[in-house]
Amino acid sequence: MAVSAEKEKVAGTNGKPNSKTIEIPQTITVRDLAEKMSISPIEIIKVLMSNGIMANINQQIDFDTVMIIGEDMGYEVIPPQVEEEEEVEEEHELPLHRRLIAEEDPAKLRPRPPVVTVLGHVDHGKTTLLDAIRNTQVVKGESGGITQHIGAYQVFLDDRPITFLDTPGHAAFTAMRARGTQVTDLAVLVVAADDGVMPQTREAIEHARAAQVPILVALNKVDKNNANVDRVKQELTEVNLLVEEWGGDTVCVPVSALRNQGIDELLENILLITDVLELKANPNRPAQGVVIEGELDKRRGVIATLLVQNGTLKAGNFIVVGSQYGRIRAMFDDKGKKIKEAGLSVPVSIMGLSEVPEAGDFFEVVNNEKEARSIVQERLDTHARNMQQTIRRPVSLEEFFQQRGETGDQTLRLIVKADVQGSLEPIVNSLKDLAENNLKIKILLEGTGDISESDVNLAVASQAIIVGFHVRVDSAAERLAEAEGVDIRQYEIIYKLIEDVEKALKGLLEPEYADKLIGQAEVRAVFRIPKRGNIAGSYVLDGQVTRNAFIRVRRGSEILHEGKVSSLKRFTEDVREVATGFECGIGVDGFNDFKEGDILEAYVKERVN
Repeated sequence: MAVSAEKEKVAGTNGKPNSKTIEIPQTITVRDLAEKMSISPIEIIKVLMSNGIMANINQQIDFDTVMIIGEDMGYEVIPPQVEEEEEVEEEHELPLHRRLIAEEDPAKLRPRPPVVTVLGHVDHGKTTLLDAIRNTQVVKGESGGITQHIGAYQVFLDDRPITFLDTPGHAAFTAMRARGTQVTDLAVLVVAADDGVMPQTREAIEHARAAQVPILVALNKVDKNNANVDRVKQELTEVNLLVEEWGGDTVCVPVSALRNQGIDELLENILLITDVLELKANPNRPAQGVVIEGELDKRRGVIATLLVQNGTLKAGNFIVVGSQYGRIRAMFDDKGKKIKEAGLSVPVSIMGLSEVPEAGDFFEVVNNEKEARSIVQERLDTHARNMQQTIRRPVSLEEFFQQRGETGDQTLRLIVKADVQGSLEPIVNSLKDLAENNLKIKILLEGTGDISESDVNLAVASQAIIVGFHVRVDSAAERLAEAEGVDIRQYEIIYKLIEDVEKALKGLLEPEYADKLIGQAEVRAVFRIPKRGNIAGSYVLDGQVTRNAFIRVRRGSEILHEGKVSSLKRFTEDVREVATGFECGIGVDGFNDFKEGDILEAYVKERVN
């Protein structure tokens, strides 16, 4: 093995290296390590090569690798000395069920059954698992075997009930939380043993963590020949879920939903975990709770599924739900059986409302119709007064420094999306390095791909900011973000993204103008105009193209040019705008290389408030 000259320089008279100590972080570039050792980067690269590691001067190397280099160079490598600081717990809004019992007499509280949400990647067996738990054929009634609705079911183990919420995805789970009605006590994460941790699995984990809900892993399909339990457990550690067998605190239960294996053990573990939470409520009072789903049945009218979180719900009760009220004419349990009352954590379907309520709406029982009408009128009046205000207004990047002083919240919450993993990792690492003193950066979700409606829902629920690198915002996400006031920042240059976040932390980021997409057109033909250059004969796909707009020329995923509209014509006439479904000729300042199929994105600059 080749030993560098530098190693000989630090050797003492006895031939052993002198003791030199340097502090190194968990990752460091070859260049920075060379500076700390006061040697040439070439020397470090040589040692890496002699150990079978090919690296360039800007490559990140981990702490263990640096220890090997340090041994060759005569250095003792230690991690940075971090002063122990008192942990400051983040302030989170209490879940609804905690708020409901906050003013109850402790002597009247009784244990209540846990409410469990099942999350996971599509086709990993969520509904099949619930089918096995309930011992019914739910999955056979689903379209394509995929859950199409939100359902709530109650099962028993040794006479102890457990309520399950079966969601069509974590987006619905987070949408309810965004409305301030977190109902889940435990998230069961279904992971297929033959498939492992998939993108939707990672997203489900982040949504559960953002909701501060404990996670239990149900390792499904362990009976399959290609199941690899250890590989899946290893993948779980990569998303910071270390299973108990490996010294962690995440309960992982192997199950086979199809063969009905491990179901009792899963239920036992659910009860063990939730027993620690000491879930309680007062059964001897008028009911309060949350709407799980609502639908309009052609024969029976409005049907609402409710989850009782406090008190007891009875047929004939007057209830107020959001901005409407009604009298419960009939009530059914999860098996469709007509019942007269429902207790703590019991899901029921009711008839008696005039309008379909939204999932996440809070309901409460009142004494009579007069009281119900008075409450609804008061809510309508309040809504009218506050229509222009947002109750939980998400923070923008420019406003973070100011608002953290007003609210005392020192944590900047981010959702980071990038085009490829190779871009995502350095962005996330650089953002984490910006945190200092009491200022914290919490990355709720990091992933690749375009910014979706699910990302915006998570931002609403967690009051986070979304930053994207070389990604687009899908139309549904854009509409939701605009309605909810979520700040979405898009970047083409990494250092600009990092610089803006750093300025936001220090209160130096000024409001700026952002691009607002107003329309898209497809180039159908290219015309050469003497002395004017090429004109794109285009068809407006959606929105509109205006004369004062800017144009982004996109070919596939690549942006070729951005410039102002130099000319906009319909046939031979100059026009101010062209709407969806019409053809036009578009000229763009400084660009002539149009090709058929190019997409022209028209946008205007708007000030970001």
